[in-house]
Amino acid sequence: MVRLIISGCNGRMGRVVETICSADPEFEIVAGFDLLGAAGDRDFPIYSSPSEFQGQADVVVDFSSPAALDALLEFGLQRRLPLVLATTGYSEQQLLDIDRAAGAIPIFRSANMSLGVNVLLQLVRSAVRALGEGFDLEIVERHHNKKVDAPSGTALMLADAAAEALPYTPEYVFDRQAVRKPRGKTEIGISSVRGGGIVGDHEVIFAGRDEVIELRHTAMSRDVFASGAIRAAKFLAGITAPGLYAMSDLISL
Repeated sequence: MVRLIISGCNGRMGRVVETICSADPEFEIVAGFDLLGAAGDRDFPIYSSPSEFQGQADVVVDFSSPAALDALLEFGLQRRLPLVLATTGYSEQQLLDIDRAAGAIPIFRSANMSLGVNVLLQLVRSAVRALGEGFDLEIVERHHNKKVDAPSGTALMLADAAAEALPYTPEYVFDRQAVRKPRGKTEIGISSVRGGGIVGDHEVIFAGRDEVIELRHTAMSRDVFASGAIRAAKFLAGITAPGLYAMSDLISL
C-alpha cells in the first residue's frame, strides 16, 4: 500500500489524481495540500501548508503551482519524503532549487507526465539523428484558454530533445513577427496556440526540401497526465536513493 499525499488537491488535476487513486487498491490517500485550504467534503484531511501534516506518507504527487514549491521542498527534505513534481512554469532559480533538493531526496520531475509524450520525445531524438541537418524543425503546441504559461513545458522538452541529437547548438525562435529575414538553418521554431478546451496537442514538423514528416501527440483528457504521475508515484515510493528521476526511467525504446 502506497500512502499518498496530493499537493494541489483542489485543482482539476489534483481531483483527477484523487479519482484514479481512490479506485486503486495499491493507494491510500492520507492527506491533501492546497494553498486555499479545505474545499468540500473529502475522504482525507486537507492542509494549506505542508508543515501542518504530522502523519505518515510514502510519496507526494504535486499538481499545484510554482508558488507552492518552496514549502513543498522544505517538507520533503525535513521528512525525507520522495516528491513527484508534475507542475509546470518553474523559474530557473526554482529548477536549481529542485536539483539541489534532489541531492538529498528522490525527486521525480517532468513537464509532461503522459507516457505517450515521453515516447514522442524519444522518437524526436531518433528522427533528428536519422534525418541530419537537411530538415527544418518546427514545434506547434496547442492548449486550452486557461493555460497561463507559453510556450508549454512540453514544447520546450521536445525542443531540448531535438537539440540533444543535433551536431550544433540550435537557436529557439518563439516570435517571427518582428524578424524580417529568411529562416536560419540552426533555428527551432516554437509556436503556441491557446483556445477553447484543448487539453494538450504537440506537433513536431520536420520540413525537408521535397518532403515533410510530422510527429504528433494529442491528449484527449487530463487522465493521461494523472495516470503517468500515479505510475511515477508507484516507482518513486520504492526508491531510497536521492536523485532527479524522469519519465525516461520508466520507459525505454
